[in-house]
Parts: sequence; structure tokens; C-alpha cells
Amino acid sequence: MAKWTYTLELARFGVFEVDLRAGELRKSGVKVKLQEQPFQILAMLLQRPGAVVTREELRQKLWPEGTFVDFEHGLNAAVNRLREALDDSPDNPRFVETLPRRGYRFIAPVEVAGMPHSRLRATLVRPRVVWWIGLVLPSLALAVLALLIGVNVRGLRDRLLGRVAPGEITAIAVLPLENLSGNPEDDPFVDGMTEELITALSKIGALKVISRTSVMRYKGTDKLLPDIARELGVDAVIEGSVLRAGEQVRITAQLVNGATDETLWAESYERDLRDVLALQSEVARAISREIRVAVTREEEARLASNPPVNPGAYEAYLKGRYFLNWTPQGAEKALEFFHEAIKIDPHYAPGYAGIADAYNQLEAFGILAPTEAFPKAKAAAIKAAELDDTLAEAHFSLAQLRHRYDWDWSGAEREYKHTLELNPSHADAYAEYAFYLSSMGQHEEGIAESERAVRLDPRSVALRWKLTLRFYYARRYDEAIEECQKLLEMQAGYAPAHGIRGAAYLQKGMYEEGIRELQEAETPPDTSSLILWTLAYAYAVGGKREEALKILDERREEWSKKSPYRIALIYAGLGQKNQAFKWLEKSFQMRETAMVLLKVLPEWDPLRSDPRFQSLLRRMNFPE
Repeated sequence: MAKWTYTLELARFGVFEVDLRAGELRKSGVKVKLQEQPFQILAMLLQRPGAVVTREELRQKLWPEGTFVDFEHGLNAAVNRLREALDDSPDNPRFVETLPRRGYRFIAPVEVAGMPHSRLRATLVRPRVVWWIGLVLPSLALAVLALLIGVNVRGLRDRLLGRVAPGEITAIAVLPLENLSGNPEDDPFVDGMTEELITALSKIGALKVISRTSVMRYKGTDKLLPDIARELGVDAVIEGSVLRAGEQVRITAQLVNGATDETLWAESYERDLRDVLALQSEVARAISREIRVAVTREEEARLASNPPVNPGAYEAYLKGRYFLNWTPQGAEKALEFFHEAIKIDPHYAPGYAGIADAYNQLEAFGILAPTEAFPKAKAAAIKAAELDDTLAEAHFSLAQLRHRYDWDWSGAEREYKHTLELNPSHADAYAEYAFYLSSMGQHEEGIAESERAVRLDPRSVALRWKLTLRFYYARRYDEAIEECQKLLEMQAGYAPAHGIRGAAYLQKGMYEEGIRELQEAETPPDTSSLILWTLAYAYAVGGKREEALKILDERREEWSKKSPYRIALIYAGLGQKNQAFKWLEKSFQMRETAMVLLKVLPEWDPLRSDPRFQSLLRRMNFPE
């Protein structure tokens, strides 16, 4: 049978000329010394200009199986020698572009024997058979094959290209974009661009997009993309880079088949920093078209709605998101940057949403009392929604505040659902909606939503911990203990997992085991610990009254100002109901977040029949 092959003899780019048959590289007619392996890499790149040559292809070509060599070191050294010969730079490439963890691409225009590379000369290689069979049949076969491929009959084109059928790509992960500037000070900006691209893609309801927490764990990793895709449970992976030069931003992105490691789509975009949101949406729309995922008219409108941003406000906002990492210090630092953002642009909605998030975290850490943090958070969230009603982050903050502070149960549910309409891949919103459902006593629904959050952010320890809480509130203690074990396998010594496992043991009447777990969670002691009050409660119900009172006496002043709820719980464990109700009333007046669990938390069971307890539930507007 006849076979078509493409031969490449002479290639020109810039001032360089490559004679592949002679194995020579010439610059302006002068021969340039280049060793065999770098030359072979150049030859492979020139055979497929503009396409990705993977590291695996280079390994198979230059270091076949059975060759004992440090492949990573050898390949990097060979590429460096090639770049030296071409006077090329890895940071600002003119010829050879690096695609992290994937391979390399020749990006300069190439002429072959005086013709553009798109017109490579085809040579027909014929076996010794009757001439017309050798000529006509291959031509006919090629014509039919071209027709079938052109119309993609039965997905033939996709299969020949090693592509996942578009309908099969329903889950995707955006890996941390690479900072090509080489300046660590640009890391917050680049990480922010990664999050913005995740947010843009998350507006597409038919597409599952893995959340930031999970993908950021792969920053700087050497793991192969198929391994990452398998760990995250996705069909495809997006990777790329960001290069910022003054007010210009360049994003290079490529979509990679998670199973075959084949590049499905690749493109570069360059915009002024003011148009960076439009750039992100353009990338998201291009990807959605490539995988042919269904995009509703409303989602398309949200993707297309990207007004210009003030570069200074945008950069301050990205820095705020970078520092908002669930530590007290991070929340305080983030709050400074968010305030800077709205000072630069008082109409910048994401800046106000960031302020609301920062105040919510400061309350959660006990840095600020609810009556101080929540009104400020609420004002900022309302302002953000007024400025941009399509901003999911604004509605997410409002949902939390309606739930945790206003005790507006129906209003909270509306805001949670609206948030998820705006961003169907918002893992934290699913987790908080699950918390809302649990607090309403809708435990099965809460568990289902929490499990959905974990699927969207499978590497997030915090979200898996929240799933254990859903089982605990549902009084499914054995399942809570089992989930805690899985959590500790993910992160050994994770104190909150020991805390919930200890609480579950207490509810099962296993006081010694529960106390031991809580002691382990509280080691070493920490003045900011959220476990200590549960340990005091464990001592109280476990018959260690003196130990419980000792902790209570040591922390009474602190907790009376920040969390009377903790004092009330310890007194409930001690059986002192009057004291428990006294401090519960103070918690009610302070509007502590923990009060929303009054209806379901098993620790309050001994008080439920008391009229004072039922009065509290009514005053909190809990539905009957």
C-alpha cells in the first residue's frame, strides 16, 4: 500500500537556517556548533512548528527504553544548549517556548525550502506494485478519509487526534498559572489570575470546575498531568502562564486531555490590564466552545459582561485574596488590601465583597465579636451587590450573614441558592448551604450538599472536616468517626478531626475515648484554640468536674467577651441549667454564630424540655 510521508530538508527562521540532512545549524550563513541531542530536539520542533512536542515524545526519541540517564536533567541541559545556540530566552522566547510539565513548542515563523511551513512538500513513497493501484487507490482513500475527518463522522476526527469526545468533558481543573516574570512579587497577581479563570469557568453550570484550594496544592509540582487529573477526578486540565509587563498582561493557556495527555487546544491572549476580566472570559468561552459544553443564554451574558477595571484597585484586590487564607493574620492583611482597592476605586464591587469575607473570618477566629464584625461585613456585602448584582461573592457573603447574624432563614436560603445559580462550582457556597440545611434539621440534604462541595474541592481538608460535622449534627456518630479517620489520613494530627471524633465518642457514652481525643487535639495548648472549650465540656460530662471548672475559671473573662456560648455549654455539661441559660441569653444578645445550631446540637438535649429553651428557639424565629 502506498504511504504519504512529509520530508523536511531545509528550514529557515529569522537569521537561522537548518539543514536537516547535513545536520547543520547556520546563523547568517555561518555554521553554529550544536551537539547531537539539542539538534534532534530542534529537528522535532521544526517538523511540527506551532504544535506541542511533549516531554514524553522527546524521551522516547532521544532516550529510548533501556537507556540509563537522568532524563529530567538531560532534557533541561539539552534545551538550554539549544537556546544558547539560538540566542533565545526561556522567559521571553522568540523561538522555543516552554509549556510547564508538558513540553516545548516552536513559535517563530518557519520557511521550508523557501515555502511557509503550511506548504511542506509531500513526497509519495510507493512500493513496487502496478502503478495505477499505487497512485489511484491511496488518493481515493485519502479523499474519503479527509471527508470523514472533515465532518467528524462518528467522532473519527476526535479519536484520530486522541481527543476525549467533547460530551465526555464535564469536569475540569485549572492548574496554578506559571509566573513568567521571575519576580516573586508578582505571585499574588498570577495566583489571582488563576482564581479569576476558575471563577469565569465556574459560571458555566454544565461544567464541574475544581476549586482553588485543591488546585493550588499542585503549584510547582512535577506530577504528570494524567496523575493530577486522576487525583482530582477531572476529564481535562488547563495549564498555562502569565507574563505581566507594565500595564500589559499576556496569558498562555492550553487544554489537555486528562487521560491521554494530549493537547486539545492552546492559545495566547494579550490585553491591557484594564481589560483583564474580558480576557479571562474570552479564555473561558474559547474552552467551552472547544469542548462543546452547553452554555445557557444567562451564563453567556454573565461571561460577556466584563467592564474595564481600575488596574490599581484590581491588583490590590488580588493581593487581598492572596492573603485571605483562613489565618487571623491573613484576614487582617487581606482587609488592608481590600480597603486599599475601594479607596482607589469606590465603585469596585469585588473590593467590598472581599471586605465582607475578611470580617466574616475575623469573627470566626474570635478576633472580633459578632456585633462588631457582622454589621461591617453586612454593609460591605450589600454595597457589593448594589454595585454588581451578578457577583457571586457578594451574594455568598449576604447568605452567610442572613443565616449567621440576621437569623433570616428564608432570606439566607434564597441567597445561597442565588449564589449557586451565579457560580455552580462554588464549593464553599455548597458547604455553607449544607451548614444552613443542617441547622434547620434537614440533615440528609445537608450531607448531600456537603458531599458535593468535597467533590468540587477534593483536596480541601476544611471541606472534608465540614462533612464530618454534617454527620455529627445528624447524630450519625459512627459515620462521623469514620470520616474523621479519612481526614486524619489526609492530614495527620489535624486538630479539628480529633475534636469531632472526640465529641462523637462522648455522644456514644465513650467518655474516656472522647476525652483522650480532645486532649490530643489540644496538644500543645494554644490560647486561640477552638478545641479547649469542648474539652472542658468533655471533662464536665465525663465526671472530671474539677478539670472542667479549672478551664472555665481560666477562660471566663476571655469567653464572656467573645463567646458566652462556650461558657453556657460547659455549664450544661455540669448540669447547672440556670447558669447555662444565663450565658445562653448573653450569647443570644451577642448574636453568636453558634446559636444557629441550637435546634440540632446534641449537647443541648438535656435542656430541650425546659420552657426557656423553647422560648429561645421562638425568639430566633426558627420554623416549627
